[in-house]
Amino acid sequence: MALVLPLLFKTNGIIMAASNINLLENYISHLSTKNKVISQNIANIGTEGYTRQSVKFQEMLSNEMNSSIKKTDNKHMGLSSSAQLGTANEIFLDKSKEPNGGINNVDIETEMAELAENAINFKFSAKKIAGHFQMMRDVIKGGR
Repeated sequence: MALVLPLLFKTNGIIMAASNINLLENYISHLSTKNKVISQNIANIGTEGYTRQSVKFQEMLSNEMNSSIKKTDNKHMGLSSSAQLGTANEIFLDKSKEPNGGINNVDIETEMAELAENAINFKFSAKKIAGHFQMMRDVIKGGR
């Protein structure tokens, strides 16, 4: 029986497991879906009767974290299916807000704030993944 160790990568002094790359990739997929939903909300800001849409991710993450956490150490926290986390983005109609000006429930300030936050998170995740693959390229080239 072979011993299987998690593949670890050192990026900017931080060791990153290969499963973290999968999480970042799934997170980028979520952010892309969220960006499309926010853009659709902004595009329909003047459409009468339009209901704002949103993406469920935080709730899915909370459920995953609370349901079946596996720990390798008391100080560590692991997800039961890190490779699967974030792959199923659920878009739902947000009926929690009152119609804005009698037209629909889309608030441009909220949408723009979410769009800005989404862009920052996307940029961060993309940079982390790019740094990881740059480091892999350097290793393959022999550090040159």
